[in-house]
Amino acid sequence: MDRNVLQGVLIPFLGTSLGAGCVFLMAGEMDRRLQRVLQGFAAGVMVAASVWSLLIPAIDMAYGLGRLSFLPAAAGFWLGVLFLLLIDRAVPHLHAGIDQSEGPRSGLSRTAKLMLAVTIHNLPEGMAVGVVYAGYLAGIGGITALSALTLALGIAIQNFPEGAIISMPLRAEGAGKGKAFLYGVLSGAVEPMGAALTVAAASAVVPVLPWLLGFAAGAMLYVVVEDLIPDMSAGTHSNLGTVAFAAGFTVMMALDVALG
Repeated sequence: MDRNVLQGVLIPFLGTSLGAGCVFLMAGEMDRRLQRVLQGFAAGVMVAASVWSLLIPAIDMAYGLGRLSFLPAAAGFWLGVLFLLLIDRAVPHLHAGIDQSEGPRSGLSRTAKLMLAVTIHNLPEGMAVGVVYAGYLAGIGGITALSALTLALGIAIQNFPEGAIISMPLRAEGAGKGKAFLYGVLSGAVEPMGAALTVAAASAVVPVLPWLLGFAAGAMLYVVVEDLIPDMSAGTHSNLGTVAFAAGFTVMMALDVALG
């Protein structure tokens, strides 16, 4: 596998693992202000990436359709949104995991529900990284190694607090630090697997890349609107998340346009 691709596939998983590692450093929960900043920055990166790294290349690839070149991207986008909507019907929302008044009723513990939610939500994010790298390997215009790497970094930043909300509650419930860390890491293991499988099938997915890029954009924007923005905006100090969102969006836009 190409070295750039291998790094990109593993970076989001590293974000989850580093977040899970907070169990070795913090006695209590992650500082709420830091969590807002991380979520806001990641949300900004993911929104900008959805436009410049996913939707615009998808539209450019379908130029042969003329004025209808937006159709594959739009259809794929809605498939991504509906896919995540179905997932959220089956498992707890990430931001609802703290308040179990939402989500399906079951005998699962709060931490088990959180782990299930994070693990399943990581799959389409891993696929999004894989789709972008598949486009990069195929030489699709507008998708560069740098833009793909920046997308992977944005998802890794988002994954950092997700790893922490798995490992730290487990530690608080009496689990050993090693076990709590392991469960946090495992919640992100599905992400590089999904990305690697998508990249491995790059030659097969090239004909439908406009659809898949749209799908990845829809899935990521669903996560941003449904999970990240509510968490970063609730309660006091919501301006921290807003400013971090603007910073993340600007960084991703600059890298994609000026350096891509």
